[in-house]
Amino acid sequence: MSVLVITGTGTGVGKTVVTAGIAALALRSGRRVAVLKPAQTGVSAAEPGDLDDVRRLAGRLTTRELRRFPDPLAPDTAARRVGMPAVRPSEIAQVAGELADTHDLVLIEGAGGLLVRFDDAGGTLADVAWSLGAPVVIVAEAGLGTLNHTALTAEALRGRGIICDGVVVGSWPAEPDLACLLNLEDLPVASGAPLIGVMPAGAGALDAADFAMVARASLAPRLGGDFDADEFAKELAADTPPEA
Repeated sequence: MSVLVITGTGTGVGKTVVTAGIAALALRSGRRVAVLKPAQTGVSAAEPGDLDDVRRLAGRLTTRELRRFPDPLAPDTAARRVGMPAVRPSEIAQVAGELADTHDLVLIEGAGGLLVRFDDAGGTLADVAWSLGAPVVIVAEAGLGTLNHTALTAEALRGRGIICDGVVVGSWPAEPDLACLLNLEDLPVASGAPLIGVMPAGAGALDAADFAMVARASLAPRLGGDFDADEFAKELAADTPPEA
């Protein structure tokens, strides 16, 4: 796999931390890694963006950001508001292909969810994944409401003939409630894809060395780590009081 697309069930679910985790593990295995952020919204030109977090957490790698829009809106809307050209799926796919020529792994991190519009023609991250023939990782929330959002995202992928490589919980709470615990079993059912990672809340605040260790424990072998969903669930069950 040379290109992997990272999408989320919405905004703020942990896409950047998951992207950084995959990148960190790939770098430590000796692979040449590039991370492409087609559209960064809600950040001014002088402020650090998602790719700054990826570099801080993962280490030295290639990063590309195609557009930056100051308003925290969908890329198409944000571009219109400031009169900037939108980023189009064909442009994203072209840049990803160029990066793939010189890197072993290219990670494309979307903005918001899978079907957020990039341009006035309705182009989305799903169009990018389809045109590249790239699999998609869904980053989902841990708690109540995540099953519907995950199922809708997975259904949109299947309807377009795009492979869902699996689901990663982007921010696992220190004290999970009943919905979180049961969602570990239900997320694979909702998505029709395996649970391939659970990143702990706060991982993005770690230094690079500690983050790499957390990423290895939190992401499955297909993403370069050691995470096993069944073992994770067993450990949680052993630590959870019966009344929970």
